[in-house]
Amino acid sequence: MSNYTNLNLKIQDHIAILTLNNPPAHTWTKESLASLKQLISDLNANKQVTALVVHGDGEKFFSAGADLNSFASGDKGQAAEMAMAFGEAFEALSNFRGVSIACINGYAMGGGLECALACDIRIAESHAQMALPELSVGLLPCAGGTQNLPWLVGEGWAKRMILCGERIKADKALQIGLVEEVVESGKGLETALELAQKVAKQSPDAIASSKTLIMSARYQPPSFNWIKERELFIKLFDGDNQQEGVNAFLEKRSPEWK
Repeated sequence: MSNYTNLNLKIQDHIAILTLNNPPAHTWTKESLASLKQLISDLNANKQVTALVVHGDGEKFFSAGADLNSFASGDKGQAAEMAMAFGEAFEALSNFRGVSIACINGYAMGGGLECALACDIRIAESHAQMALPELSVGLLPCAGGTQNLPWLVGEGWAKRMILCGERIKADKALQIGLVEEVVESGKGLETALELAQKVAKQSPDAIASSKTLIMSARYQPPSFNWIKERELFIKLFDGDNQQEGVNAFLEKRSPEWK
């Protein structure tokens, strides 16, 4: 497995555990964003991996986003490079073929929250706080924040968080649909891993196809996706896992996925 800048990767059975590790606040750099893009590509090529858990090292930060020193000079070319790096990295994360789970174990600010937004499921520890404060420093969320946040929480709360710079705590995040679960401090990773274990019971082929359809609902009309749903259902019969899954159920045993 490759070495990834500021990212620690551990694989346990079918679960990849990604720890963000750039102390003190796990900010993203151009190098670590490139590493994330490569890491996701490597995981996509590893057919044993069907779940990815992302969390920040320690107890205080998930990630504080970008290092603002990258933008202090006002260099437009450098800004373009960073925007592209953020976009490509988190788009790759969104397109991970398995199930990605963000364990928000502290502050998730700016690009840190956008990283969590790029995941399929978000679990927050009770002390976590989340914000997209880019406008307060003359910037804007450029790594999916303006698109992913309103999809999850609605336009009103997206405008409060982005346009008003409102920071929210874990309980409010749960209330508005930004996270799917809140757990006590220190229990986030354990909870995320328990959820990731459930992924092993699902067909990896069906996971990938279903995730494609769910994400497609954001930008394709239902009339298109209803047809695509049937097409991908039939395509599952090209592989071995469809027959294995059905027969395992009928024979009252656990499936052995390929």
